[in-house]
Amino acid sequence: MLTDGQGELVEGVVASTGQETIGVDVRRRITCPAPQPRLTVVQAVPKGDRGELSVELMTEVGVDVIVPWQAAHCVVHWDAGRADKALARWRSTSREAAKQSRRMWWPVVEPVATTAGVVDRLRACQLAVVLDAAGNHALAELPTPAAGDVLLVVGPEGGLTPEEVDAFGSAGATLARVGPTVLRASTAGAVAAAVLSASSSRWSTR
Repeated sequence: MLTDGQGELVEGVVASTGQETIGVDVRRRITCPAPQPRLTVVQAVPKGDRGELSVELMTEVGVDVIVPWQAAHCVVHWDAGRADKALARWRSTSREAAKQSRRMWWPVVEPVATTAGVVDRLRACQLAVVLDAAGNHALAELPTPAAGDVLLVVGPEGGLTPEEVDAFGSAGATLARVGPTVLRASTAGAVAAAVLSASSSRWSTR
């Protein structure tokens, strides 16, 4: 199975191999439209290798866009020298996870965002959700649009600051809880994305 990561896939049998080439007898071609609604997760940068774990899980679940976010309470700070290497690891992790899960549309891992940049994204979405264990709304009960953009914000282990909560709320975001338990920042994005995918049309077709 060969894909360009942009919705095109071919299935076939390997007919020949070379040092840098593979010959394939193509048996079938498949074109898959992009999933709708488009799902973006803004992920506060976790510490250690939990960032790669979060990216791997979100890719396997089907998230379309992953945006690292430098939240105020992040323990790790991606300075100019560190950001490029960290972002490269996230992108490599996403690419390998996309292959493993046989995704025809590979996620885009964007450069690190500021809080102001996240606010701009929230304003442009059809559904904007900030995950909060104390949120007044249950994520599974929120109405999901049939198309357009859905955006989830996952805060850091230390939680969101009051200023961040106010800014996101002013941009139209809803504070919602995933369930009765508190999830780690590295797993919350994938779990929440699964909830929204199941409640929308994203998982209704293959």
